[in-house]
Amino acid sequence: MSYSFQPTATSPEKLKEYSVLLSTVFPESKRFTPEFLNWQYVQNPNGKVVGFDAYLNNELAAHYVTIPVLYAIHGKPTMGLLSLNTATHPNHQGKGLFTQLANKTYELAQELGYEFVIGVANANSTPGFLNKLGFRLVGQLEAKLGIGTIKPGNAAYLLKSIWTHESREWRIKNPDKQYYIANNIIFTDTDKPLIYAIMGQSQNVGESPKRIMPLKVWIGLDAGKTINGLFVNIPEKLKPSPLNLIFKRLNPAISSFQLKDVYFELIDFDAY
Repeated sequence: MSYSFQPTATSPEKLKEYSVLLSTVFPESKRFTPEFLNWQYVQNPNGKVVGFDAYLNNELAAHYVTIPVLYAIHGKPTMGLLSLNTATHPNHQGKGLFTQLANKTYELAQELGYEFVIGVANANSTPGFLNKLGFRLVGQLEAKLGIGTIKPGNAAYLLKSIWTHESREWRIKNPDKQYYIANNIIFTDTDKPLIYAIMGQSQNVGESPKRIMPLKVWIGLDAGKTINGLFVNIPEKLKPSPLNLIFKRLNPAISSFQLKDVYFELIDFDAY
């Protein structure tokens, strides 16, 4: 079988096609509507999606995308990509399509001037990113559950996302979620009753009506964070899967960094 490869497009027809494939591969998720993909792929103020699709006889066989993000790396504003949706139709799995799509995506990204790719991988996908695609394992994200809140530290991190007012407003317009803001912190509900996720700072986007949030989960990296309340580490056996932060340099001039140098929070990826 000979597959053809095309850069990801964003027409309404293509978004519907991607919606069908993603919903087929991930039937437990209801998020992959054309509206959601339009928000994620098209409306991002940092730029449109960068990715590739594989076709066989005009049938969409596989799909992989990244979206533009802005980070401060060693204090320098740097444009990169967040690795996101990947799906291979069951009829086409086991043929190495994801690796081909990813490599084509990163080649295109370099041509477009993007300098890195960052992502969060689970236990199953991490080896493929590390061994086949040249990613580096930065480390496992912390996961804490408790009462109170966790506020970010003020350390001079060597790797930290840059959120403008425009990009933060776009982020909390995710049509799949509802967000709440209290004391300049963004929260959202989780799939567990009475447990809310601490997303990150709001930067004065606006306060929401008060609501009771008995338990909160915090996932990220922040060596200088302040814990106000009582939080405990979520045991490994209770996590659906460890979340690993991975990083790939597209520009070899990017300086190295360690886990302790990284600031990363839930708003920086697509868990919620």
